[in-house]
Amino acid sequence: MLPSTSVNSLVQGNGVLNSRDAARHTAGAKRYKYLRRLFRFRQMDFEFAAWQMLYLFTSPQRVYRNFHYRKQTKDQWARDDPAFLVLLSIWLCVSTIGFGFVLDMGFFETIKLLLWVVLIDCVGVGLLIATLMWFISNKYLVKRQSRDYDVEWGYAFDVHLNAFYPLLVILHFIQLFFINHVILTDTFIGYLVGNTLWLVAVGYYIYVTFLGYSVILLYPFAPLILLYGLSLALGWNFTHTLCSFYKYRVK
Repeated sequence: MLPSTSVNSLVQGNGVLNSRDAARHTAGAKRYKYLRRLFRFRQMDFEFAAWQMLYLFTSPQRVYRNFHYRKQTKDQWARDDPAFLVLLSIWLCVSTIGFGFVLDMGFFETIKLLLWVVLIDCVGVGLLIATLMWFISNKYLVKRQSRDYDVEWGYAFDVHLNAFYPLLVILHFIQLFFINHVILTDTFIGYLVGNTLWLVAVGYYIYVTFLGYSVILLYPFAPLILLYGLSLALGWNFTHTLCSFYKYRVK
């Protein structure tokens, strides 16, 4: 079942919305509440957010079961606690600084790279992907079941963050320990290790994304595996391309 919300869930028996409930459950009210908590660290549950990050690697199904529980108790699928976003941002900053160190970048180059990665790669691309998946799920998946349900955009963005975190750890943290001495050595072992990490990271992103919409589609993995095989046959090192792109960005 898709994680959708009934557009008539707040209708009373006489068919009229209660004004207080309607105001509290509007997208604008939810967004305001979320942004307000973003600056109140004492109200954030960082322990629970860390638990989610751990289980996104070991058992992502448990994370999405918690989303179902939130829907039952708070009548919304999207997170109302920004603790996960804050921890993800810290991970992103630390790993990007590590990338700058490994690539022998200067201070200002590293700061510039950090802004690119946070604002464009994570937030900008995330907004595009979340909007695309929100549109596809509402137009082609939910609407086939019932016109009285739709998928929250905030939930679509949460799904992106869930899928982005394992990819971030694999490519921006684990990979750092192998870049200079293994991956960028211009050998078969180098691009085998590097491209395998990319295969696992992107494959995990696809899996966690489709898991969030309660849809398991295997066909996206076919071109991914095909591209992986071609890269090994042609000697195309994905990590080398990424590092060159990062250096070009900060010029």
